[in-house]
This record gives sequence, structure tokens and C-alpha cells, in this order.
Amino acid sequence: MANNYGAENIKVLEGLEAVRKRPGMYIGSTSSRGLHHLVWEIVDNSVDEALAGVCDNIVVKILKDNIIEVSDNGRGIPFATHETGKSTLEVVMTVLHAGGKFDNDNYKVSGGLHGVGVSVVNALSEWLEVTVTRDGQIVRQTYKRGEPVSDVERIGEAPADVHGTVTKFKADTEIFETTVYDFSVLELRLKELAYLNKGLTITLIDEREAEKIKEEKFLFEGGIKDFLGEIADEEKITDDIIYMSDTYQVEEAKEVETVDDNGNTVKKWKNAKFVEVEIAMSYTVSQRENVYSFVNNINTYEGGTHVSGFRTALTRTINDIAKQMNIVKDKDGTFQGTDVREGLVCVISVKIPEPQFEGQTKTKLGNSEVTGIVSTIVGNNLKVYLEDHPKEAEKIIEKMSMSKKAREAAKKARELVLRKNTLEVGSLPGKLADCSSKDPSESEIFIVEGNSAGGSAKQGRDRRFQAILPLRGKILNVEKSGMHKILENAEIRAMITAFGAGFGEEMDIEKLRYHKIIIMTDADVDGAHIRTLMLTFFYRQLKELINGGFIYIAQPPLYKVQAGKAIKYAYSDDQLKKITTVLEKDNRRYTIQRYKGLGEMNPEQLWETTLDPEVRTLLKVTMEDASYADKMFNILMGDKVEPRRIFIEENANYVRNLDV
Repeated sequence: MANNYGAENIKVLEGLEAVRKRPGMYIGSTSSRGLHHLVWEIVDNSVDEALAGVCDNIVVKILKDNIIEVSDNGRGIPFATHETGKSTLEVVMTVLHAGGKFDNDNYKVSGGLHGVGVSVVNALSEWLEVTVTRDGQIVRQTYKRGEPVSDVERIGEAPADVHGTVTKFKADTEIFETTVYDFSVLELRLKELAYLNKGLTITLIDEREAEKIKEEKFLFEGGIKDFLGEIADEEKITDDIIYMSDTYQVEEAKEVETVDDNGNTVKKWKNAKFVEVEIAMSYTVSQRENVYSFVNNINTYEGGTHVSGFRTALTRTINDIAKQMNIVKDKDGTFQGTDVREGLVCVISVKIPEPQFEGQTKTKLGNSEVTGIVSTIVGNNLKVYLEDHPKEAEKIIEKMSMSKKAREAAKKARELVLRKNTLEVGSLPGKLADCSSKDPSESEIFIVEGNSAGGSAKQGRDRRFQAILPLRGKILNVEKSGMHKILENAEIRAMITAFGAGFGEEMDIEKLRYHKIIIMTDADVDGAHIRTLMLTFFYRQLKELINGGFIYIAQPPLYKVQAGKAIKYAYSDDQLKKITTVLEKDNRRYTIQRYKGLGEMNPEQLWETTLDPEVRTLLKVTMEDASYADKMFNILMGDKVEPRRIFIEENANYVRNLDV
């Protein structure tokens, strides 16, 4: 290797160039998920204005050509001259880590504390235009791929009491794989934000089709109580929603010394800091626990200290009340955490001044002081409710007693099944074609539908690091099954054994044999059904694998386009159109083959399209939208027929590539 590593090889990326060079570092990906993340960054800024008590209306529009416009009636981004000599508006829009959230006196709480949001959106937009109304003036500035193309221009006057910001942008086709927004994705998140911020009106308008404009307005005066009412689909044990809300002071107001713009030491009054806790909970006949937790409106689907505090207080308080009310005798023992949380549906929303998240994804809260705060609030409020509502308390605790008996019986059944099938011994399933590598970080396993596709995959794979596990037919629907039945299912046992990390309470991620578990099914209705069954299994029983980022979905091609000896593969209808358009411009004849199953591809084609890490497309399964996933699994895979019928009727028009 040439020894040419020197000073000239060290590159310094100026301004927003780093964002365009490595967009995934800032928005996660350049897929549809990253595209929608642009909207969240702008909307979150508007919601932060609502948290500051200066905004009660946000409007999000999808305009023609997939242009996004977000407007709010907050204070408006300042545009006076900054200490840098530029307009403050330009600094905010073009400089990373520039924002008002670093000063806790401007924002009591905020979802975004890194100061990178709006400037990142600017950098990744083909163009962006921001209009600000404040201090009796209306100003506007326009940017192209993060660079200003105009000065901050005064375009009008406004009454002193009119204020706000309008941000309009077009995502850059050079950056994103798609620039088409999904109305339902936007609708879901905006509705969630409205639930979490009662009294805030959020409107979503889709103007892409002039003859079919869609509009949804969200305003929930009941806040998270309304949220709980929507997600608690199962029959409730009691009609009551247990609601608690409290504020805890963590720092007193004080005078501090700081340095002003002229370098002089001055005294400044620092506001007191508070932690706000809001919880709504209810019990249902379900066997599942569904806890949705948020910190400053961010979905902390991995939990954190606020969830730990809630669970600790819940178990302690229930055990205390059960004995106090003489519902449970000493000889019966105490309830475990799983007993008191079975059937629980809960929304936890915490607002804190300086959240500390574990990792960059902001999905797990790390503030240690929050554990005690939440625990105290839950313990006090829940005790009062249960003492004041003895009949409801009796019903809830009776449910827990049944859960305790079921847990003890399930433990015995599980041990019996595990012994019977030597699951704990770790003998690998016979149909597994394992890889030679013993390094989990480079090893991957494909869960393949059927022996035909499994045979092609085994021949086409790279045996060094790719394992193949073919499944026969459709796996068990775990949404409708008890633990004993789940563990008796041969296909589920094969997956658990192959993964090597165990199951349930004994699960150990450190023992996981593959760091990529890839679901590979046909691109048809049956394939989608099998994929949903498998995702239901992972979501309900092996959620740690999703949280750890180990689950992926392979994207096999839908079409093969052949022009002479040249072959191209299309993974979507849009890709197919682009390929055929180029061929038609060159007056080349071509044929199109629609793949209905993986078995139609020979091993070489399967490698070229779906297995080769250099060219394949994998979708990482995340818990980013756990509430939506949970609801969909319940609708599509649960016992109730009516919600499933309504879903099919409402979405039938969107079905594509149906095999009939």
C-alpha cells in the first residue's frame, strides 16, 4: 500500500458542506424515513415555541411538487444583526449548533438541544425560503442547498401583535432516494404531537392534487387522556382513566454572573427549573403491556429513567395497597413487575429543561434524577386513587392475581417445552445453512420463505458470512397465541435456536450469533403476510432485537428489464419508469419480467439483486413508531374482526401489485 497519508489528505468541511457529504449522520438515512425527518425538524421548532407558551397554532402543508410549508404563530426567528455581523436569521439557518435553545431562559424545555435541525434541513434542500414576522416587520430570505441567494429582505409591515415563522422548502433530489411525502406518516406524528401538547392546534393540508385536497386538524383539550383513549383498544377492566400530573422543582431561581457582548461582567437572573410529569394509565383484559413514553415530545421507545421510576413505583404501590386492603394475604407472596404491568396501557410524558439521552437517537432518557421524581409522583398519586376507589382497586388487583397465576403456570410450561426440545442446549436446527464466520458483527442470517427460495439463496450466498434459514409456510400468529403454543411451534423454535440469544427473561443479546437478521420474502401478498407475521413475533416476543437494530427487511427487485444482453433491475415502479424512459429515448427494445417470487431467480440473480452487500437494499426495522406498530399489529393480527374490516375498506384503494 502506498504511503501517501499526509497533511494534504486531511480535509476540513466548511459550513454545511459536512451535512451534504454525510447526511445520514444528521437525519439517520436518505430514504423516506430521512425525508420525513426534515419535516420533524421544522415542526419540532414550532412545537418548542408552544412549549414556551408563545404558540398555539401550527400548519403543515404539502404543496404541489412535494414542497413542504410549515407555519406557526410563535415569536418568529430573530433577524437583528448578530455578533458575527450577519443577520441572526441567516446565522440560525446556515450555521450548525446555532440556536436559542442553548440559553435555558429562552426555552424552558425543548425537544432539540443540539442546534442543528433547521440548518440541516436547509443544507439538504434544493431550495428553502423562510419568512419571519415580528417586531412589526415581515422579512424573508432564500437559500439554495444551504447557501443564501438573497439578503434578509424587508417585504412588509405587520401589527405588533402578529408574529410567527413560515418555512418552505423542497428536499434535494441529489440527496434523497425519494422526495414523495406519505400523508399517513405525517398525519400520525402530527396527531401524536397534538395529543402531547393539549390546546395546541396542528393542521395538515395536502394540496398536491388540486381536485382532491386533504385536510386534517388536530386539537385535543384532553391531551394524553385522549391519547390513551385511542390506543387502549382492548376491553377495559374499569371505565376510569387514572391520570396524574405534577411539577417538581429541580433548581431554584438565582443570580449568576455572565459576560455581555462588550466583554463586561454583568449579573443576570436565572429562572428556576422544573420537571413536569404527566401520566395517563388504564388496565385492559389484554395480556400485553403497552407503555408509550415521551420526553419533551420525543418518543423514547427504549424507555429510560422516567419509565424505570414509573415501573418501580407501580410495583411497590400495588403490593402495598393489596396488603393494606387485605386483598392479598402474606402467604400469597408479592406481585412481580410483569404481574402489575400485564394489560397496562400507559402514556408517560415528561418535560425537562436539560434532557440527557443515551446515544444520538434520543430514544432512551439518561437523567438519573428523573427516576426518583417520577417514582415519587406516581407513588403518591396512585396510592390516593386506589384508596379513594376501592372497587376499581379490587378489580385491578384481581387481574394482577390472575396474571401472577398465569405467569407461574407459563413458567412451568416453558421449562417443560425447553427441556423437551433441548432449546437451552443450543443444538442448531438441521435446515439451517450456517456461515463459516464466528464473528457476530459480520455474520448475517436470511429468514427465507419456502424451500425453493431457500435453495437458491443457499447456492447464491457468500458462505463465509451469510447463513440461510428457510421456513416452511407461515409461522404462528403470536398475537393470538399463548406462550406454551408459541414455544411449541417448530418454525419459531428454529429461529430462536439459530439466533442463539435465548428467549424471554433469559435472553442475552451478547450471545446473539448474527448482527443482521434479514427477513427475505416474496414481493407479493403472501410474502407481505409472512413478513407481517414475523414482525409481529419480533415485536411481541423479541423486541430487544428491534431495539438493538438487528432486524432488517430485504428488498428483492420487482422487475427485470432486459435490453439485448444488458440487464437492469427495478425495485419500485418509479425505478422501472426511469429505466424504461432512458431506453425509450435511445430507441432500444426491451422486455420486462415481473418477479412474483424469489424462487423465480437463479442463485446468480439472487446474489446480484438481494444478497450482495455492495448493491442490495435493506430496510432496518426500528421502534421509532412503536404506538403505530402496536396498533397495526393489534388490528391486522388480533382477535377483533371489525377493526380489521374497517382498515381493509379504508385502504383497499391503495393496494398495488395484487396477485389475482
